[in-house]
Amino acid sequence: MLRRLSMLASAALATTLAMASVTGVPAHADGPEQIPNGTFDTTTDPWWHTDNLSFSLSGGRLCADVPGGTVNPWDAIIGVNDIPLVKDETYGFSFFASADPGKVARAYVQLPVDPYTQYVSAAPELSVSGDTYSYTFTSPVDLANGQVVFQLGGSATPWRFCVDDVSLKGGVPPEVYTPDTGPRVRVNQVAYLPKGPKNATLVTDATAALPWQLKNSSGTTVAHGVTTPRGVDASSGQNVHSIDFSSYTRGGTGFTLTADGETSRPFDIKGDSYRDLELDALKFYYTQRSGIAIDDALRPGYGRPAGHVGVAPNQGDTSVPCQPGVCDYSLDVSGGWYDAGDHGKYVVNGGIAVAQLMSEFERTKNAATAKPIGSLAIPESGDAVPDILNEARWEQEFLLKMQRPDGMVHHKIHDQNWTGLPLLPNLDPQKRELHPVSTAATLNLAATAAQAARIFAPYDAAFAAKNLAAAKKAWAAARANPGLLASPSDGNGGGTYDDADVSDEFYWAAAELYITTGEAQYRDFVLASPHHTADLWSPSGAFDWGHVAALGRIDLATVPNDLPGRAAVRTSVLDGADRYLAIVNDHPYGLPFNPGDYFWGSNSAILNNMVVLGAGYDLTGNVKYRDAVLQGIDYLLGRNALNQSYVTGYGEVASKNEHSRWYAHSLDTSLPNPPHGTLAGGANSGLQDPVAQAKLTGCKPQFCYIDDIGSYSTNEEAINWNSALSWVSGFIAGQGDGTVQAPAACKVTYTVHGSWPQGFTTQVTLKNTGTKKIDDWSLKWSFLGGQKIDHGWSAVLSQQAATVTAANDAWNKTINPGQSVTFGFNGTSAPGANPSPDLFLLNGAACA
Repeated sequence: MLRRLSMLASAALATTLAMASVTGVPAHADGPEQIPNGTFDTTTDPWWHTDNLSFSLSGGRLCADVPGGTVNPWDAIIGVNDIPLVKDETYGFSFFASADPGKVARAYVQLPVDPYTQYVSAAPELSVSGDTYSYTFTSPVDLANGQVVFQLGGSATPWRFCVDDVSLKGGVPPEVYTPDTGPRVRVNQVAYLPKGPKNATLVTDATAALPWQLKNSSGTTVAHGVTTPRGVDASSGQNVHSIDFSSYTRGGTGFTLTADGETSRPFDIKGDSYRDLELDALKFYYTQRSGIAIDDALRPGYGRPAGHVGVAPNQGDTSVPCQPGVCDYSLDVSGGWYDAGDHGKYVVNGGIAVAQLMSEFERTKNAATAKPIGSLAIPESGDAVPDILNEARWEQEFLLKMQRPDGMVHHKIHDQNWTGLPLLPNLDPQKRELHPVSTAATLNLAATAAQAARIFAPYDAAFAAKNLAAAKKAWAAARANPGLLASPSDGNGGGTYDDADVSDEFYWAAAELYITTGEAQYRDFVLASPHHTADLWSPSGAFDWGHVAALGRIDLATVPNDLPGRAAVRTSVLDGADRYLAIVNDHPYGLPFNPGDYFWGSNSAILNNMVVLGAGYDLTGNVKYRDAVLQGIDYLLGRNALNQSYVTGYGEVASKNEHSRWYAHSLDTSLPNPPHGTLAGGANSGLQDPVAQAKLTGCKPQFCYIDDIGSYSTNEEAINWNSALSWVSGFIAGQGDGTVQAPAACKVTYTVHGSWPQGFTTQVTLKNTGTKKIDDWSLKWSFLGGQKIDHGWSAVLSQQAATVTAANDAWNKTINPGQSVTFGFNGTSAPGANPSPDLFLLNGAACA
């Protein structure tokens, strides 16, 4: 699940294992010196430089005057070649360097030819007086011709660089990495809902219950109790106790929890933090956009030129050829989102990500606690389309571009070779290539385009129709070519995203096509698929980019449709919710995830299991499912073995050095860290990158994470991880302060009495099932797609996009207990299905 193991090929990513700027420290190691003439006592040989530099000896140092006006770091280089490296040997690399005026330089120990794999990638901030910089790394390869280089370009103004005492010696003991886990009381460092569950975990040697105190920002104890011993947690190897302080329901900021002589990091008790988190998680996508300049006015500190539009050194995505031997044409596949920390764009990962964004929006039509999603401050903001759909459209239009005229869809597009860090998208010089079509990619488009057809219909009928046509064409093409699988060896320059079983993609696509169209062929395929009744609810994760059947199952349960046996589908989703609820209740850290070893993208799997729990709450209103979601988010925001938040900008100690080529502040201080609301991949027992292998070997599952830009297997960001974060944070934001709203005492009967190609007639009966009269009623529901009210009777009808409001006339404003009012309307049809709505809100509350 979520393993992009081909990323092992990405040794071009930064693999610096330990970095520290220190002064006056000699070469660390007892091994032989590998740098020829690193002291520059009498000569500069055998060091070399690019043509725009010259260097000389000055005071026993090598110094060079670096010209201004260069653009890229590699435009001016000083280096030395033929440096031997031994696989698995740990080296100390050090040098003294100065800059006048102060500048950031780059120092690399690397492969000297394409793809210039970097074994140390450092960006020291050089001062006029100079410092000694020391780095420790373990070589992942045997190499006879390694290279040490200092990249000095990229400055608008000239400056002077001096270097001395360059040393590279083996024999260094590997550094023992001990994470700083802070206080032993682990809490959600962001916020608990006032009327929701509030749980924490205490790490302690004690086996008997211990007292705890909840203190407000003034240090006053406002609640107290005793812990519940839980024994040794297998996922962390820690002896732990649970703390439940749910009985405290007053809001505020700056609370702390004290137990066993330890005081937690601070946290709030309030409800509005999750609306901020939902929006930040969605705002992430704008800065992931390809093919458009990122406006610094919209994202201060994140502005950059458009990437991959064919402006040198880019070769661009506007006319991309296939890999040699794959096809004889080129396609315009510009736009879309960069998948993760690299410059690749992948249909199967883009598919699940855009589907979750559209589902997050569609939930606002079909779930009682869902709330409208606010502005994302993107270029399209202010038009008539919700911003979340405008952002989803940016990716969906790219997916449409990946489709061939015969309906098949190319699996991915990325660089011919891996690139190193840091590298802004507009500076990527690599050739771009289309990779072969695949059945999986074709079905991803069929599913997302079918979903887009119904969701965009009220806003852009032409775009909706384009998607529906593409979805049907993709479905037919996949049925004709069911076995075109992505190659597990196609991983140079990008992840493989290979998938040996696409039966789940067929099920997902058929489900979305049926919901949108209501056509028998898709209904029959859904009902015949083994995935329709299979147990999809693995303890390790309900779904991910390679396992998508649950996406179809959940939509069939929660989006209105007329599938035969739909009640059983809903029951099966509740079975999954019950499975994850039991795991939450059993886990000392309260997360719905217990696979044994953790894996690549574990945080996304945790969130996707929370999506199942959220669907359980939407289907039943049973608060136990909601509370399990609220406990699950605690893990991601600090209640974990490492005592840190995995979401940038959220929590006192949070991830910030996530693996990315352009959110690369730790390598280049002129670049930013990832924007607030970016999710790190999370703990991963597989340790597939050199940083993780060097520092985390032997780790217990929860400890298999490091906030290092070089650890791509634990600390990458990705579009499908943030889509899960935005869905779940939006779900929590809809709960307000945690108060559970009672359902309205009403029953609605919605009957379509007749339909024809252009329209339909519906009668609605609203019954008061309570003991009090209803005055001034307003009933709200949403159509599936682009249906519109034409005219009505016995109610005042209005419509906003797909959502209809029926309000009383003066003569029928009162509904006495046990009595009903009936009204009706004629509607204009839209292409596809027109099922009865699942949700009716009477004066803002769901009818029971």
